[in-house]
Amino acid sequence: MIPLSHFMMISAALFCIGLFAVLSKKNAILILIGIEFMLNAAILNFVAFSKHDKLASGGQVFAVFAIVLAAATVAVTLAIVLNVYKYYKTIDPTKIDQLRD
Repeated sequence: MIPLSHFMMISAALFCIGLFAVLSKKNAILILIGIEFMLNAAILNFVAFSKHDKLASGGQVFAVFAIVLAAATVAVTLAIVLNVYKYYKTIDPTKIDQLRD
């Protein structure tokens, strides 16, 4: 059986990669990918702790809900990014300075 610390190290690495992507990228799509990395790190923690919990599978159930909410969030955010690109012709968040004309 894989010890819990290995799951925690992988989760911490995923979260750090996602945080670096969010803080350093100038592209809205890459920022969304970074957010998804951080969310996947949290989901991995839920599943890892649920595996070591002998009484209930609450972490796995919560992970499934988190995955469903993440999929819905990505769909809505991608629609917003596409509309912003249609209007501004860029997906660089620093170049979008106004929301109205």
